[in-house]
Amino acid sequence: MNIDSIKNGYVIDHIKAGMAMEIYRVLKLGKLDCPVAIIKNAASDKMGKKDIIKIDAIIDLDLKALGYIDPDITVNYIKDGALVEKKHLELPERITNVIKCKNPRCITSCEQELDHVFKLTDRENRVYRCIYCESKAK
Repeated sequence: MNIDSIKNGYVIDHIKAGMAMEIYRVLKLGKLDCPVAIIKNAASDKMGKKDIIKIDAIIDLDLKALGYIDPDITVNYIKDGALVEKKHLELPERITNVIKCKNPRCITSCEQELDHVFKLTDRENRVYRCIYCESKAK
């Protein structure tokens, strides 16, 4: 398989195998008008298998959403065909509009314009809770 290198953009690497499509959905990459490559189940010495996403454009990446989905992801910034910066992600303290509160009694279910905000309450177990009703994120 041959996937071209990118000139200016991002390589999202070390994604848990099978999670690339979730990232594609959350970041709304389908709406972009630039090349986006998804490599699923690539061989990895460290992880066994992994997914990789290449985006050949400079866009506004939601690093908090990526950190929530998989805090072990690495984001490589590419400029003029060369690696400029490598970011290692971690679990964010707060996430906004990445997941929705499932509690039917939460204010976000009747106040449609309210942001869905979750805070990290247990880093070890990766538990997030709604800031309005304290419901645990699924």
